[in-house]
Amino acid sequence: MRRPRPFGPDRVATGRRELGTVGEAKRQQEAEQRILADFRAVEAELDRRWPESRIEPTLTRIAALVDLLGDPQRAYPVVHVAGTNGKTSTARMIDALLTEAGLRTGRYTSPHLQRATERISLDNQPIQPARYVEIFREIAPYVAMVDAAQAGQPALSKFEVLTAMAFAAFADAPVEAAVVEVGLGGTWDATNVADGAVSVVTPIGLDHAEYLGTELAGIAREKAGIIKPGSIAVLAAQDGQAAAVLLERCAQLGATVARQGLEFGVLRRTRAVGGQVLRLQGLGGAYDDVFLPLHGEHQASNASVALAAAEALLGAGAGYQLGADVVRAAFAEVSAPGRLERLRTAPLVLADSAHNPHGARALAAALTDEFRIQRLVGVVGMMRDKDARGLLEELQPVLHDIVVTTSSSPRAYDVDELAAVAVDVFGVDRVTVEPRLADAVEQAVRLAEEIDEDAGLADSLEVGTLASGGVLITGSVATVGEARALFGKIEA
Repeated sequence: MRRPRPFGPDRVATGRRELGTVGEAKRQQEAEQRILADFRAVEAELDRRWPESRIEPTLTRIAALVDLLGDPQRAYPVVHVAGTNGKTSTARMIDALLTEAGLRTGRYTSPHLQRATERISLDNQPIQPARYVEIFREIAPYVAMVDAAQAGQPALSKFEVLTAMAFAAFADAPVEAAVVEVGLGGTWDATNVADGAVSVVTPIGLDHAEYLGTELAGIAREKAGIIKPGSIAVLAAQDGQAAAVLLERCAQLGATVARQGLEFGVLRRTRAVGGQVLRLQGLGGAYDDVFLPLHGEHQASNASVALAAAEALLGAGAGYQLGADVVRAAFAEVSAPGRLERLRTAPLVLADSAHNPHGARALAAALTDEFRIQRLVGVVGMMRDKDARGLLEELQPVLHDIVVTTSSSPRAYDVDELAAVAVDVFGVDRVTVEPRLADAVEQAVRLAEEIDEDAGLADSLEVGTLASGGVLITGSVATVGEARALFGKIEA
């Protein structure tokens, strides 16, 4: 018979430790809840300002704010990234390369997928909610001063405040280099109070027509505004009109030009399990056997742009090359959440934040080139200011069916209006409507699994991966962000 242990000093001490552990865990949980409550309060306050989707052609307010803050954006060299598509992926790659080269980095991107803290990263990691709140509170008195000086004119916008928060966080860290993504356009974007030592322009296409217009040359002119005197301009391959505008700007300002396809580019690309293996021509020479854990020719192109940008900042060129091991290690660790991201394997569920025809075209090409799926069903939710017909027409050839849905964003496309466009493009028999995203994904999975059992599985392979039926969630960053949350993905 087992006798109970005497209730002596040892058991008293053990009990105290256990109670202490429970009490400590409770206090930590309460502290975390307070931090998240403060974070939500800051977000609510920022959301009362002009939304990011609304811009005004002036830098007066943001210039006044950073002046009061001591011009933090001048405390470190900046790689400034503009373009229509590929900006965030390219920015993340540049960040990875600079980090692997030994620099302490800051990265500012937009919009976020799940939480606003994703926008401001230090050393390739999003800042914590507590730090986000702290930065906001530190600059809040200066924000109030600029607001008060507007004399009936619009106060600082949400994006302007966020941009100042990022610049301040980088200066406070301090970082040795910052990678800064343009929010919208270029010339009049709040980030353009920074003078990029390296200005990157990714492929330019039509988007944000209500602000940037529908003429490619005009859009290119707006984006070329980030190129500054004496800087190095790293230019992705462009349509002829856009290229002419960018080169004219470089010539006017005496900027050094590096052009994809001439000074740098992708020499070879081979599909591989989980991504692709590249041979890249950089400014300092060729780099072999570079594994990139991302899918699509467009990501290979982004990688070559990112490499040239990092080389430009670090001074690589004739006679000096980055270490091949540094380049390989950096690209091997790159991630691009929400960019042909695998959310589930069986059945295969992919998510991609393509939100305009240009991005959808690259997505469709990647799906055709790298995935062989018998029945791919799209779940599409878009913003009402986007070219729904253009995007759906690009995706129609690669999708068997489409489930139209919506996100929680106040800018979301009305589900019935989007469904009407989808019916025009796909035909009524291929369109299903599910207003709730969770229901839409569930319905898409059911449709994807309706495959003829005798059809065989050989036609449904991504390199090394079996996927007889699959689901693609796309149409907007908001839709993809909510899908990531549904599948338990953490903030990126």
